[in-house]
Amino acid sequence: MFSAIDISTSGLTAQRARLNTISANLANISTTRNERGELEPYRPRYVTFQADTGVSTRGGGVGVKVAKIEESLAAPNYRYEPGHPDADGRGMVAYPNIDMTTEFVDALEATRAYEANIGVMEISKDLGRQTLQIIA
Repeated sequence: MFSAIDISTSGLTAQRARLNTISANLANISTTRNERGELEPYRPRYVTFQADTGVSTRGGGVGVKVAKIEESLAAPNYRYEPGHPDADGRGMVAYPNIDMTTEFVDALEATRAYEANIGVMEISKDLGRQTLQIIA
């Protein structure tokens, strides 16, 4: 029972990291400068998971972990906005290559995975309670 909870907990943590990354991408969808104030559009980030094959204290599976958070290498999207303060000599402004629809679908998927992990934890907890009732 506890290994199922451990695995689900690792899934919750991984999906939380994914949702944080997605929210950062959406929050920076119009960011045309980097943190140093230089003209460089925000680079979207994406989470990569991997199986956590560490040793469990209870002898079961360990779950999943965030392997890395990578920046996209996709070229920025250019829009013609000659009045924009960040426009180049041709009047083009470089915006991050972030597709809002894709980000929303990814957020929905991460939310469903988060909910599924909570469901597994609830079922594990109920099974443990029922087991104790049978024993008592």
